[in-house]
Amino acid sequence: MLKQLITLVLLTYGLCWQSVSWAEKLKLAPSASLRYSLKSSQKGIPVSGEAVVNWQVIEQDQQARKYRLSSETKVAIFGKILVSSSQGSILEYGLAPDRFIEKRFRRPEATTYFDREQKNIHFSESDLSYPIQGGEQDRLSATWQLVGLVRQQAERNKPGQEWKMFVAGLKDADPWTFTLIEYSKITSALGELNVMHIVKAPPPDAQGQKLELWLATDLDYYPVRVRFQDSNGDQVDQKIIAINKLIPAQ
Repeated sequence: MLKQLITLVLLTYGLCWQSVSWAEKLKLAPSASLRYSLKSSQKGIPVSGEAVVNWQVIEQDQQARKYRLSSETKVAIFGKILVSSSQGSILEYGLAPDRFIEKRFRRPEATTYFDREQKNIHFSESDLSYPIQGGEQDRLSATWQLVGLVRQQAERNKPGQEWKMFVAGLKDADPWTFTLIEYSKITSALGELNVMHIVKAPPPDAQGQKLELWLATDLDYYPVRVRFQDSNGDQVDQKIIAINKLIPAQ
């Protein structure tokens, strides 16, 4: 049960300067703190809680921009089940993680390293490694890279459109494909919201996990709802409670 809850939070919570840079085209979401309610049904056992995600773009100068992501999740009975973070640079293709750190309930801290000098991804929890070719994300940064890609061409996004990226977890990495399903409306603690419904589904021949995102088109495309569903039908639903804009860090 805790594994599904932790996976949901990781999925929810994640540029070189030129005359017309990809940093500008990507239109990364403004820095913000997002608070969510969380409800889960795991093998018939209801669990509720709350999650907070902090997303920050760090403006150093025109030659160097960085980002910082952090998340914390608490649930009834268990208390704090996950603290995680992702930080790195903003390059020509978007977010470029340097390090992804996760501390799970009753487990030691684990780290995924994006070694840009050696050009590989490696893990504290496994001996696997992958080459860095540009564009790779971790499970925390992937959502925020997607938000930037969606904002990049907001007027041209159509149902059926796909965004692909290579995403590293704690032990390995896999290709992810996000697909725009439809535009719709949802009711939330912030009122009725216009949203894009985007799905990351497992490959047809795999018993993987499904992730659904609802990005608010009138609220800088912040993820205002996230739903995770396992192949056995267990699911976790996370809904926005509050969004507070942050002053960009220097």
